Amino acid sequence: MKHINQRKLLTLAAMSALGLSFLTAGCARTISRTEETRVSGNGTVSTKEKTITQNPDGTLNQTETRKTTRP
Repeated sequence: MKHINQRKLLTLAAMSALGLSFLTAGCARTISRTEETRVSGNGTVSTKEKTITQNPDGTLNQTETRKTTRP
C-alpha cells in the first residue's frame, strides 16, 4: 500500500468539501413573476417588476424593481 502524504490528503479533502457544497446548495425556484409597463403622455415609460422566489431551505423572497425611462 502506498503512503499518501499529508498535502495530497488535505487537497483531496478540500476538493471533496467544495464539490459537496455545490451539490447541496441548489438553486432558487421562481414561483411568480409579474411585469407592468405604463407609458405616460409625455413619453415616460415606467416598468414595475415583482418576483417571488423560493430558496432550497423553503424560505420565500420577494423582489420588486421599478425602472423609469424618460425620452
